[in-house]
Amino acid sequence: MKKIKLVYGVIVISVLINVVLVAKLTLFKEVTLNSILNRSKDPVVTTKKSANDLFEQINPEKGYEINVSYGELGPLMIESGIIDLEKFKSVYAKSNQPLTPQQEEILNSGSSEKIIIDRDNSYFLLNFFWAVGLNNKSKILDEGEIINYGGRSGVGNFASTGGWSLARGDTMNYYSNKKLISLTPDQEKLVYEVTSNIFRPCCNNSTAFPDCNHGMALLGVMQLMAANGATEQEMYEAGKYFNAFWFPGTYYDLAQYFKTKEGLNFSEIDSKLILSADYSSATGSQNIKKWLSEQGLVEEPPKSGGGCGV
Repeated sequence: MKKIKLVYGVIVISVLINVVLVAKLTLFKEVTLNSILNRSKDPVVTTKKSANDLFEQINPEKGYEINVSYGELGPLMIESGIIDLEKFKSVYAKSNQPLTPQQEEILNSGSSEKIIIDRDNSYFLLNFFWAVGLNNKSKILDEGEIINYGGRSGVGNFASTGGWSLARGDTMNYYSNKKLISLTPDQEKLVYEVTSNIFRPCCNNSTAFPDCNHGMALLGVMQLMAANGATEQEMYEAGKYFNAFWFPGTYYDLAQYFKTKEGLNFSEIDSKLILSADYSSATGSQNIKKWLSEQGLVEEPPKSGGGCGV
């Protein structure tokens, strides 16, 4: 009888232990499953170091160099009248970013130095190449999409034309009227093909429709590169970095998107792809921002790029 009671007791204790173990295992599974389901909802904490590393990728402190120099562009534009030197200098003085001696030399005497865009001179280059794109004789300006909105008289109403206030007299007197950069027909075609695939986050137009300062400035950069024998890939790569310096907030988001989703550093992202309407247009960049928000990856972007005015 005692043996029966003992066996019965052992069985009861075993059942109780199993019940406790099953309950714990079930609870563990529920907690683990809930953790997995809720993981994507938790905000991703980005350290200051990782944020700085990402910013360094899009706006490297040493800058981004293209294999062309300023040449005589500065003196030619002052001679043309698209740049009134005193007006130009005044804009930078008022913004507490007075022109450096090197920048004044670029304007007055020209320069054989290779062009490097960096955190300190991106604003200078934005206005410098805005003037280049606006003044240089170009099929894109004479026959492209921009001229279809009101013809020659209506084209002066865009931000890239009506917004330029640093010329001597009426800006439209200088619109596509001086051969600052000589392009062969093949080079002109290359510029059109490349700029048609480069977008910017302030609108949904390509650089081949340069209706704002960023588009007009990048058009000037692409023309100068093409005239100096740059390849299509080199032009896209330059476009990626010039856009990143002019729109650091947007390209910080894009760099974060590609790093999170594809595991790619900024330098590894296909230049033509990131510059496309899917990513770099106003609509594309807003979609990326929405995706980041849904993943809990919303962060304060770095400093903003220049606006559409001088």
